[in-house]
Amino acid sequence: MQFGIFTVGDVTTDPTTGRTPSEHERITAMVTIAQKAEEVGLDVFATGEHHNPPFVPSSPTTMLGYIAARTERLQLSTATTLITTNDPVKIAEDFAMLQHLAGGRVDLMLGRGNTGPVYPWFGKDIRDGISLAIENYHLLHRLWREDVVDWEGKFRTPLQSFTSTPRPLDGVAPFVWHGSIRSPEIAEQAAYYGDGFFANNIFWPKEHFQRLIALYRQRYEHYGHGAADQAIVGLGGQVFMRKNSQDAVREFRPYFDNAPVYGHGPSLEDFTEQTPLTVGSPQEVIDKTLTFRESFGDYQRQLFLMDHAGLPLKTVLEQLDLLGAEVVPVLRKEFEALRPAHVPDAPTHASLVLARDAALGATR
Repeated sequence: MQFGIFTVGDVTTDPTTGRTPSEHERITAMVTIAQKAEEVGLDVFATGEHHNPPFVPSSPTTMLGYIAARTERLQLSTATTLITTNDPVKIAEDFAMLQHLAGGRVDLMLGRGNTGPVYPWFGKDIRDGISLAIENYHLLHRLWREDVVDWEGKFRTPLQSFTSTPRPLDGVAPFVWHGSIRSPEIAEQAAYYGDGFFANNIFWPKEHFQRLIALYRQRYEHYGHGAADQAIVGLGGQVFMRKNSQDAVREFRPYFDNAPVYGHGPSLEDFTEQTPLTVGSPQEVIDKTLTFRESFGDYQRQLFLMDHAGLPLKTVLEQLDLLGAEVVPVLRKEFEALRPAHVPDAPTHASLVLARDAALGATR
């Protein structure tokens, strides 16, 4: 099982000091956080994609390429790549290039984002959101698997004898997660292709995501990719820790109350009761995270949001120390002990190459 962190790259005023970091400070902090994630033994760093303030990660592959040069083991991913408003040709080429530069340590999560105005900014209509996600990924999937593509659809100019370059590393496309917080159509899409489904369950009650994940698992089996419990599932989460849970609550409360996404809404206590957010001791984080398996079944990737709401870099790095030293080792051991042997690991480039070679050998 893979454990890691994801960032939305928000530039938010620290409510306890009144200080707002510059865009440059926030970007360099994200790089520092990624390097720290590898240092403390995490598996994955993922960045979001946004094109509006107060967010800075408008070019994920640029950032991930920079981080690739400064890490050796860390899997590099996205918390959202906008399949609706990015050209699938550019996604195919950018991520293949990143895949080569990172030695295969790359996958990506496709999504529609959470900012409605991004559609007209890139010449699209939000009413076409689901249709764009379906058509654009169909093309992206082909571009990575066919050397020459002829294609015509509704939302972009046709392609005639087109080859995207560079070709994927070792002839194997990056693994794709389809991320969703609300859309059964995206769960169906992930299942159809046999891709991963990432339920970013950081805002809504678990019952909503149980339905989405159950649909994905059922349809994954329907399309012949394996048993329902072998489907590739990822989950989001949010944590803030101190050795003493009372200290964690006291320190995090002003950040929660003023966060740009969920501030000035439900209380911290209500939010922690109804969503995956855990504010407390490392043991409380362990206990709550282990309940995710009870709710959603065995899964392959757990990402935590830790660097948001104006938290200073020093505090985020302290959180990563606790996550790497006290939380993730226990979670690895517990999840591994509970997981049946037939449930697969999270896909990596190496495992995808082996699977491709095995499939080719079986057909010869």
